[in-house]
Amino acid sequence: MGKECNTITLYASQADPVIETIERDGVCYSKEAYVRKKYQESAKIFTTAYSWFVNEMEKHVKKPEGAEYPYWAFREAYNVDQSMGGNFLTLEVPAEEVFLFDMYDWNKILCLKYIGEDEKDEKEFQTRLSECGLKEMDIMLTNFYPQERQQIVKSWERLARYHDELIQGNTELVKNVQAGLWRIKKEWIR
Repeated sequence: MGKECNTITLYASQADPVIETIERDGVCYSKEAYVRKKYQESAKIFTTAYSWFVNEMEKHVKKPEGAEYPYWAFREAYNVDQSMGGNFLTLEVPAEEVFLFDMYDWNKILCLKYIGEDEKDEKEFQTRLSECGLKEMDIMLTNFYPQERQQIVKSWERLARYHDELIQGNTELVKNVQAGLWRIKKEWIR
């Protein structure tokens, strides 16, 4: 938890237009159109993952009016990717505004992959797909394998498996904690 009661210190990097909006309006919301513009030809992969994430995050954090897609932040500053430039932010966010999860589980979702109960489960799933000559990306981006697609999407629910413990400050199970935020408010910036 952060210095203030019931807050979490998080770190993020945001582009100039986000900072300008926060300065002007006091808050900024991410939109699906921004994600489509940013990722262009890869947008289908990202919107598939992000749209699923939005539905999952709503189960844990109330979605405010104006929010479409999340912003990303991290519990540790070293997890913030600054290779594309941007403005490094230290945020003090109310716990009820944060959805916390394992960064590596989210990366699996971004790659449209299965999240296993454990490593053994993941390997068994990969073996089954391999035996059928299937790849997760093909399953997720086509309509040809509805049963396998359903298994993969169902496995993504495991993204939330550590949220409650992480919100309470227990980071023993997850080394690299990522956060989803519906918005970034000016008063959160330190």
